[in-house]
Amino acid sequence: MTESDGHNDKVNLLGLPRQKMEQFFVDIGEKKFRAGQVMKWIHQYGVDDFEAMTNVSKPLRARLAELAEIRGPEVLLDEVSQDGTRKWVMRMAEGNSIEAVLIPDGERGTLCVSSQVGCSLDCSFCSTGKRGFNRNLSSAEIIGQLWAALRTFMPFDRTKERPVTNVVMMGMGEPLLNFDNVVDAMDLMMDDWAYGISKRRVTVSTSGVVPALEKLGEVTDVSLAISLHAANDELRNELVPLNRKYPIDQLLRATRNYLSGLSDRRRATIEYTLMEGVNDQPEHARELADLLVDVPCKINLIPFNPFPESDYRRPSGNAVKRFQDILNQAGYITTVRTTRGDDIDAACGQLVGQFEDRTRRSQRYIPVHQEVS
Repeated sequence: MTESDGHNDKVNLLGLPRQKMEQFFVDIGEKKFRAGQVMKWIHQYGVDDFEAMTNVSKPLRARLAELAEIRGPEVLLDEVSQDGTRKWVMRMAEGNSIEAVLIPDGERGTLCVSSQVGCSLDCSFCSTGKRGFNRNLSSAEIIGQLWAALRTFMPFDRTKERPVTNVVMMGMGEPLLNFDNVVDAMDLMMDDWAYGISKRRVTVSTSGVVPALEKLGEVTDVSLAISLHAANDELRNELVPLNRKYPIDQLLRATRNYLSGLSDRRRATIEYTLMEGVNDQPEHARELADLLVDVPCKINLIPFNPFPESDYRRPSGNAVKRFQDILNQAGYITTVRTTRGDDIDAACGQLVGQFEDRTRRSQRYIPVHQEVS
């Protein structure tokens, strides 16, 4: 129910969604309504000092200071790209660093949030995966990225125009391999006592952890993105090794089931990274169009962002346009993701953070997926 980092016995209230926050107050002999008071101070006004909570009695503030804390990540770097993209490097417990990125677009501001320190999936075109995997982030460390980012836009007040209108779980890591903590954090993002972001504007992205995706619909109704990148198993096995365990037909079946369980007619976003000579040819586009014919979706094409350890190349603008045209003509809403933040290594696939790979991939790969089987 409660969250601590092992360095002390205090409960970090930052990561507790409403139900767990209410239980915390019940456990210490207080009324449930205290949860709403404290959550609003933490998430709507960015407060990390119990003494600042003026509608909470002095004795309770003193007791909270003894039992609990509000501890977010430490911002090590706050960097702004020439195109307005903003990247934060944040230090978590145990000294690990992760990255979060804000992409402004008119009145919309989309924050890309990390769920793990590194990633175990080793997708061949992703810089993050090449750095290995360290650990899952706690719910406090996940929601703390939104909390810390907003605190840099002081005064912090969600009743005013906010720089973050959308959140995508597309940063470092595979969100569905950190299922419970990611769900708790997304609950906070959507809670009116916290950030009040619409379920249509909170998106979880997965490379295809099918058992967790099947479970997801039982606990939340956030928007869904599928990191697909290939339309046949042979090619996807090379690009996304997880596909060998959960092939495309299983992934798309779970996707359709999730979407059918939503109360509205939302579509999944199909993410497809285009790599020159690998998956960017007209036959690949036609194959993708045929594959997705019974999946309610829109398609987001992502021209590959090069990094030093990769031999892949970004396709030409003409190749991207040709691919998009084929999908549009097949009736799909197809957008091309503009590369943003490339000058500060904040583009898609470039988030790496600073961490150590503490486990050999061959030792961790199978067990980590058995957790959700």
